[in-house]
Amino acid sequence: MSNRRPRSIRSPKPLDAVRLGDLALAYVARFATSRAKLMRYLTRKIRESEWVGDDDPMTSCEAVAARMERLGFVDDRQYAAMRGAAMTRRGLGARRVRAQLRVDGIAEDDAGDAMDNAALAAAHSALGFARRRRLGPYAAAVVADPATREKQVAAFVRAGHAPGLARRILAIAPGDEDALAALDAEMGGD
Repeated sequence: MSNRRPRSIRSPKPLDAVRLGDLALAYVARFATSRAKLMRYLTRKIRESEWVGDDDPMTSCEAVAARMERLGFVDDRQYAAMRGAAMTRRGLGARRVRAQLRVDGIAEDDAGDAMDNAALAAAHSALGFARRRRLGPYAAAVVADPATREKQVAAFVRAGHAPGLARRILAIAPGDEDALAALDAEMGGD
């Protein structure tokens, strides 16, 4: 038995260039998105529906995405900055930010400022990650087990942080405010 929802009994509305533009407008009104994500959405809608337009569906898809970009509803550079800042605030590192921006279809030149900001905020972001996960200086007790310490380092690495930075943060004893302040000052924190 499958856990998937059964498809609707109604057949999907036929698509043409006008309806595709309406779908794109509704999508960008609802979600902050990149051009590549918008293209994936429109391509999926074309696959799921019957195309009744006179022109090629992919050409119409490109034209709609270009129009959304021209109107300013889709801006990859602004999307990258917004997405990168949000991920950094959540405690994710620069490598994780770069990976997500690639998945979102952001070109390297559009991701440049977002990546620079993520690199500058690396220590602050890693400390935020440690705080949320109650690791290192935010733990209830010192972790003496090397295997547990390596698991904690691995969690930092999966979050996109450098292993060296993770080890430095995990070496700070719980409640050692002086060591935390020294690390923050050394890394250029505010």
